[in-house]
Amino acid sequence: MTGKPSTRTNADATPGARSTSDAPGAARTADVLVVGSGPTGMLLAGDLAERGLSVTVVERRRETISNMTRAFAVHARTLETLDARGLADELVRTGSRLTELRLFDGLRLDLSRLRSRFPFLLVTPQYEVEHVLKRRALSAGVDFRYGSELTGLSQSVDTVTAEVRDTDGTHTALTARYAVGTDGVHSAVRKALGLPFPGASVIRSIVLADVRLTEEPPDLLTANGAGGAFAFIAPFGDGWYRVMGWNRRHQAADSDPVELDELREITRLALGSDYGMRDARWISRFHSDERQVPAYRTGRVFLAGDAAHVHSPAGGQGMNTGLQDAANLSWKLAAVLKGEVSDPEALLDSYQAERHPVGTMVLRSSGALIRLAMARTLRQRAVRASAARLLSMVRPVADKAIGLISGIGIAYPAPRGSHRLTGKRAPDLGLVEGRLQELLRDGRFVLVTPADVPTPSSPSPLVHAHWASDRTTVLLVRPDGYVAWAGDRSDPAALRAALDR
Repeated sequence: MTGKPSTRTNADATPGARSTSDAPGAARTADVLVVGSGPTGMLLAGDLAERGLSVTVVERRRETISNMTRAFAVHARTLETLDARGLADELVRTGSRLTELRLFDGLRLDLSRLRSRFPFLLVTPQYEVEHVLKRRALSAGVDFRYGSELTGLSQSVDTVTAEVRDTDGTHTALTARYAVGTDGVHSAVRKALGLPFPGASVIRSIVLADVRLTEEPPDLLTANGAGGAFAFIAPFGDGWYRVMGWNRRHQAADSDPVELDELREITRLALGSDYGMRDARWISRFHSDERQVPAYRTGRVFLAGDAAHVHSPAGGQGMNTGLQDAANLSWKLAAVLKGEVSDPEALLDSYQAERHPVGTMVLRSSGALIRLAMARTLRQRAVRASAARLLSMVRPVADKAIGLISGIGIAYPAPRGSHRLTGKRAPDLGLVEGRLQELLRDGRFVLVTPADVPTPSSPSPLVHAHWASDRTTVLLVRPDGYVAWAGDRSDPAALRAALDR
């Protein structure tokens, strides 16, 4: 859903927002207000602060209350994104590398074939990702306001005002030039904007628990669907395991009681063993939805991560997709706020144009995986077996699937007639000045040319690097690691136009 609604800045034309000039008693709090301090919000906030912008993060939870770890999978594209921020190597040390994904019907996907510095899936708890991102954000000067719940949101021509209630009952108005809701599936920002969240529950009565195991599972990540059930086991690395299970024959409401014996039975059905499951430190029941908001932008307010899209846990793409949302949006907001672009509205609208289709694709791919795992009829199981054979035997098909799941194969639309590399992810090129991911750490565009091409003038800060080989292609790489423009060194006019855009 793009077009006119995404470019409105008048609150009278913005769904769910009431017209206001800066609210009485409200002072400009920040350039950008981020609501929600999960991984998506912290990466976004850190990016903006490192570009010299003031950022306030509002979080409903108190600082002493931990965010329950949900994600365990950090995919290759996310590790590249963290590498461009100097964080990947530290995070890799916290977890274990998985070079092969084992799915249903003996299907195995070889991640070592990924053309990346990180040809694997990193298994590490979400809180490890949050730890490195929060430290970076604090170091860059981000202001975290814990125990502050969003109760209202309004927009004027040039500001956003958020009304928050602190734990002591105090009400405060915070204003900023832009706001981003990264506050999860129950997003208060999305609700304040009055935006729909269409979709449906994919699967109900999923049991989730943190447990000890007497026997170690055979695989680093253990997952399978069989006998009308499926189960998933992932290690925290400290002796505790996260276990998730579902049984078609036992569907209960989220509020119904759940005992460890139920989860033991599910894992025995799906995996053939419960591995001596014991000592649950907590256990609960929940359901999984597939939903996506139609508009990621409403005036001066944006949505990212689970606030914009939510899908099944199959493929472990949830946190990773949210982090890519943040990486896409942060450099665009920074460029607009620092006056580096001639058409700020078009640049901000490109967030919707680029990321909404990716969110749709992830909903479909993760939905397909979970439906195959839940296959019930003979026909469904035959389709699942055929899919497994196709992916196992046809390498290009398997490579495409791995590219989409890992994020490496995701690209953005390019204008008609563009070079074939435009819109594609730029690999971690080895250049005279160093690796591309290292050169992206300043949050600026990187221009890659042959050695004899002089540094051009640019309206935006630019890093000029050179091929370490005799390659003649000219690449203009965006701060999020995607190719903004590509061409030949013999066409300086086209490069000039690309820089001006």
